[in-house]
Amino acid sequence: MSLKLDKTVRNEHLYMEIYHYYRGLILNHKLLPGSKMPSLRKCAQELKLSRTTIENAYLQLAADGYIISKAQSGYYVTNIASRPDPARNPHTENPSACRYDFSSSGADRESFRFDLWRRYIKSALRQDERLLSYGEPQGESDFRQALADYIRERRNVLCSPDDIVVGAGVQSLLHILCPLLKDKKTVSFPTPSFVQGSTVFRDYGFDVRYRNKDCGVIYVSPAHMTKWGEIMPISRRLELIRYAAEHDSLIIEDDFENEFVYLQKPTPSLHSLAGGQGVVYIGSFSRLLLPSIRISFMVLPESLRDAYLQKAACYNQTASKAEQIALCQFIRDGHLAAQTRKLKRLYSVKLKQLLTAVQEVFGKDSRIQIGAAGTSLALTLSVSLTGKELKEKAREQGLRIQILKESTDEVTVILSCSSMPVEDFLPACKLLNEVCSRFPVHRANTL
Repeated sequence: MSLKLDKTVRNEHLYMEIYHYYRGLILNHKLLPGSKMPSLRKCAQELKLSRTTIENAYLQLAADGYIISKAQSGYYVTNIASRPDPARNPHTENPSACRYDFSSSGADRESFRFDLWRRYIKSALRQDERLLSYGEPQGESDFRQALADYIRERRNVLCSPDDIVVGAGVQSLLHILCPLLKDKKTVSFPTPSFVQGSTVFRDYGFDVRYRNKDCGVIYVSPAHMTKWGEIMPISRRLELIRYAAEHDSLIIEDDFENEFVYLQKPTPSLHSLAGGQGVVYIGSFSRLLLPSIRISFMVLPESLRDAYLQKAACYNQTASKAEQIALCQFIRDGHLAAQTRKLKRLYSVKLKQLLTAVQEVFGKDSRIQIGAAGTSLALTLSVSLTGKELKEKAREQGLRIQILKESTDEVTVILSCSSMPVEDFLPACKLLNEVCSRFPVHRANTL
């Protein structure tokens, strides 16, 4: 191993040198997809560093998608180097390289304190004895207790830690939930956009429908009814609960983006309104923390909980044990609540600034839809292009947009403010306007 470490660098930065070394090997195809990484013990011995330092580097590589952990086997290189990545060489002249990305739902760089999270991860990695065993299938017990306390305080979701199942993302939780719903054959989603969820249900033999409450399972995201942040009013929530109870339907409440409610008071969760009966509550931390921190959870009603516990030992935990330990203490120390308040301030301001930029470029009378929550707005444009054509023309100019819907002579786009810097809002809107202005709608004169 030819890695030369600068011994003058402070110890806490050594793992980043190892991270950049292996990242370079992977991106330069010297470590090919599928090849096995050196074991933690072997790497630590060769570099004469602690195993913790090496593990920190490997965890960072895994978080960024360069390697993946396989149980009882080790770390393996992913195929990330073979995927197109315009950011790999920012100095290369490429007219179609992305300059402005309105389609991303990633996190703002200023939204997260990496230094703080790093301290909690390091603290978790120092719990040697605990990390020598596999994680609990249902999720770490202390973490589930912290989750139960947190959602009781924040969303009035009353449950015990035994009702909570932890997993690496919503999709992995649905793989656990679907086999428990043996008496259900149909599922309704609000829109076709949640492909990851509908695919799982189809794989388990469900008939997937949209906006159809006459189904055995009704999947809803009350705080994210539309991509521009419309919220389900309490009257409609109560109506849905009554209807589901009368027809013996199960509600799956994905409380996605409930933290980003700016323009009205937060509405009670369906779970709390229903007293926990007939509702599976799902929460995630990808928007509150980082998309790469893959920890989600679901709260099962009593009947499903009992069915799950009978087969819980058959499932392996998919979420990182170290990240669960870190997030548990992060929550208990009040940082998650502080992070929520910080993000509400940040994204509410950014969304207002995006609205100002859109109105300045397209006019105050432009057709804009904006809800009480979320990080996006919808803008309807008059243009003689299809949605696909507009998206492609914008991409050629270095602008990424997301198409919501289209009709004759009109395309509605979704503009997200979450990851784009504020100073890019105005030039990005001007660029979109320039693209549209080259393809005006020609209307016939009528007398």
